[in-house]
Amino acid sequence: MLLAVSALMMEGTAMAQDTKLNPGKMMTEWGEQVTPENAWRAYPRPQLKRSQWASLNGLWDYAILPRDASKPKNFDGKILVPFAPESALSGVQQTVKPDERLWYRRTFRIADDWKGKTVLLHFDAVDWEAEIWLNGKKLGVHRGGSDPFHFDISKSLKKGDQHLEVAVWDPTDTGTQPRGKQVLDPKGIWYTPVTGIWQSVWLEPVEKTYIATILPEPDIDNGVVVLKNTVEGISGGEQLQIKVLDDGKTVAEATAVPNQPVSIAMPDARLWSPADPHRYQLDVSVVKGGRVLDRVDSYFAMRKIAKGKDELGYERMLLNNQPLFQYGPLDQGWWPDGLLTPPSEKAMLYDMEVLKKMGFNMLRKHIKVEPARYYYYADSIGLLVWQDMVSGFATAERDVQHVKATAETDWDRPAESAMQFEAEWKAIMDHLRFFPSIVVWVPFNEGWGQYDTKRVVEWTMAYDPSRIINGVSGWTDRNVGHMNDAHHYPGPGMEPASQNPGRIITLGEFGGLGWPIEEHLWNPGMRNWGYRTYYSEGELIKEYARLLHNLQPMIGRGLAAAVYTQTTDVEGEVNGLITYDRKQIKIDPDLMRVLHEPLYRRPQSWRALAEDSEVMPGAVMVTRQKLTDTQLRAPEATAFSRERGPVQFKKGQEGALLREFTLDEPFEQLQLRLLAHADVRIFLNGREVVSKFVNTKRHYDEINLSMFKDFLVEGNNTLLMEISDTRTISDVDLGLYAH
Repeated sequence: MLLAVSALMMEGTAMAQDTKLNPGKMMTEWGEQVTPENAWRAYPRPQLKRSQWASLNGLWDYAILPRDASKPKNFDGKILVPFAPESALSGVQQTVKPDERLWYRRTFRIADDWKGKTVLLHFDAVDWEAEIWLNGKKLGVHRGGSDPFHFDISKSLKKGDQHLEVAVWDPTDTGTQPRGKQVLDPKGIWYTPVTGIWQSVWLEPVEKTYIATILPEPDIDNGVVVLKNTVEGISGGEQLQIKVLDDGKTVAEATAVPNQPVSIAMPDARLWSPADPHRYQLDVSVVKGGRVLDRVDSYFAMRKIAKGKDELGYERMLLNNQPLFQYGPLDQGWWPDGLLTPPSEKAMLYDMEVLKKMGFNMLRKHIKVEPARYYYYADSIGLLVWQDMVSGFATAERDVQHVKATAETDWDRPAESAMQFEAEWKAIMDHLRFFPSIVVWVPFNEGWGQYDTKRVVEWTMAYDPSRIINGVSGWTDRNVGHMNDAHHYPGPGMEPASQNPGRIITLGEFGGLGWPIEEHLWNPGMRNWGYRTYYSEGELIKEYARLLHNLQPMIGRGLAAAVYTQTTDVEGEVNGLITYDRKQIKIDPDLMRVLHEPLYRRPQSWRALAEDSEVMPGAVMVTRQKLTDTQLRAPEATAFSRERGPVQFKKGQEGALLREFTLDEPFEQLQLRLLAHADVRIFLNGREVVSKFVNTKRHYDEINLSMFKDFLVEGNNTLLMEISDTRTISDVDLGLYAH
C-alpha cells in the first residue's frame, strides 16, 4: 500500500473512495514508491534556476464542500499535493463535482535567512479557478488550469507559522473553459476529471531587484543568440552580466542594461537536433555597484525551425535549414495513479526515453501542458515537441461547439469564453516558448471548441514567428496556418500537396492499433478499444509494419510529418505502444527503430500513372453492374461509362472503377490511393493485389503496392477496383503513383 495512503489511514481519516475512479486499482512502479516526503521534490523551473527555494508539496488538509459554503472549520482529511483528489496518489480518490468547491490548508515557516527578501509563492498548475489566502489575507484569484502563476507574499507574512488556504472550483465538462479530455462520465476517448492542485507548489526568496524571465532567441543564420529578459525592481544603475558556458568553459560574455534584448555572438555554434541535443549553459546576474543583486542559471540551444521547400519542391519543416521528416506519437500524458500528474520525474522521463529508443524524433503533446521539467528533458534528450492548446467545450452542447469536418462556419463562441481561451493560450505560450524542443504550436484540435479560426491562428503566428503553427489539427481546415493536417484512422492518408500550395502537408493522427493485455487493463471486463483491435503481439507487429510500409512512399509525394496514436494506453483506450501502467512495452523498441529508419531517408520524386480525382479532377470509367471473374481479369472499356470523379455509389450497390494508363519508363515503387466505404478488390492487369474493407470518408487510404510492380508492363496497363457491400452512400475513387 502507498505510504501516503497508509499515513492517512493511521490518522483515522475517513477516506471517501469513489468506486468509479481507477476501477482496476492500477498503479505504476513509480507510483508505488511515492511518499509524502518524496512527492515531486526536484527544482520545478529548470529554465530559470536559483539556489534557494522550498517545496510545499506533501500532505495538506482538504475538504470538499458545496460551492457556496463558507470556509471550512473542520477538514475531511489529508491530501497529497500535487496529486488531484480524483487520483489514487492523492490518498483521497473522490470526484469533486461542479456544484462543489475543494478547499486546501497547510502551514509552513520561512527560513531565517529569507528575512528581508521578497518571497514568491508559486503554483505551477491548479485546475481551474483558484482563490488563495495567506494568514487570512486574500492574495488573489487565478483562472486557468494549465498555466503557472505566483504571488508576492512578503507583506502577508508574519512571525512563526504561516497559514495558507486555497479554494478551487472546477466546472469540468459543464463549462467551456479549457479542460482537455476530462469529463465527469469518463468513457471512450474521454478520461477521469482532475480538480485542484496538480503541479508543484513552492516558495522562492528573491531580492527587491530580481530576474523574472529569460527568453533566448537563437539566430543560427547570423551566428547570434538574442537574450530577452525581464528584471523587476529596477531603480537605476543596474547591469545584466551574462556568461555563456559550454561544458563548464566560458565561450562568450556580455554586459547590458536590464530589460533590453542582448545580442551575443555565437560563431560556429554547435546546433541542437534530435541526433545531437547540444545545449549551452547561461550564468546571468544583476549587478549594481559591484554587488550581485540576483543570479540565475539557465540554458539555450542554437536551433532553427522554419517552413521551406525541399529539392523536390514540397513544403517541409526545416530544422537548421535542412528538411527533416518528423515522426512521433500522440502523447496524452495521463497516468493511472496520478491522472494528469506523473507519479514522479523518473516516470515522466521513462516514457520519453522509450520513445527515443523506438526511433521517434518527435511527439505531439496532446491537449495537455506538462510540468516545466518535461520540456527540459525533451531539450536534454532531443525530442521535438508539437504543443497543443488545451481544448474546451461543454459536453451538454457538444454538437454545437464541436465543429464538424464539413462545417462552413466555426462555433460562435461567447465573448467571455473566447477571452478566457485566448488568455490561457497566451499564458501557456509565454510559459513554454523558452524551450527549444517545442517546434510547433497547435491552437485547435478536431474542431473541439473551434472558433474564429483565422484570427486566432494568425495571432498565434504573429505572437511567435519563430515556430511552425499547425492552426487546426484534423477535420476543419480553414486554409490558415503553416500546415494542412489530416487525421485518418487507421490510415495512413494525406491531403494532396498539389492542392495545398505553400502549406506543409502532415498526418496529425493515424494508426490507433489496439491490443488489450488482460492483466494491464484500467477497467477489466469492460469494453477496451482501439481504432483496430488485435489480440497478440504478432498481429500488432504485422499491422503496424503494414502501416509504416504504406506510409513511407507518401513522404516522396509531400508528406512532411506523421503522428501515430499513441504512446500509452489511457483508461479505456488500449491503442498505446506501452500499457497504461507502463509495465509492458507492446513492440520491441529495437524492432520499432528498424521499422522507422526508412522514414528518415531522402525522399524520391513520384509521378502519377493514373491520377485520382482529388489530385486531378477528371473523368473516371465506372460500371454499377457486378462483373464476372472474366471481366475482372480482362476488363473491356466498352462495359464502362465515363463520369466525373469521385463517383458515388448507393448503399448496397456493386460495380467497378477502371483506369487505363501507359507505362513508358521503369520505376522502383508503386503506391495506390483508395476512396470508398465498401469491400474492395484491386486488380493490376487482371491480377488481384488487394482485398479489404475500405472505410474512408474524406481522406484516401494509401497502400504500398511495390511488391506487385512486376505485374505492370511497358505500354498499356489497367487498374480496376471491384466494389461490393457498400455500407452507406459512398464516394469512390482510386489512383496509382510510381517513382
